[in-house]
Amino acid sequence: MTESAKKVAQQAEDQLEKVAQDVRERFDRITEGRFTDRITNGRFADQVDHGIDQGRREVKSREQGGSER
Repeated sequence: MTESAKKVAQQAEDQLEKVAQDVRERFDRITEGRFTDRITNGRFADQVDHGIDQGRREVKSREQGGSER
């Protein structure tokens, strides 16, 4: 590769890296409050807990001779 081609390639790579960094920073700013707040407020915990509780009820029902769904 000639020196000028290497220089252009390096500049393009630098610009792409800067764009990628800017996108990461914007994404972090946008999602930080919303996603963190949901986790902190326990909004995801209810979804998981209900699934676990339902699974436990089904196992208990089967063990006691109940019908399987």
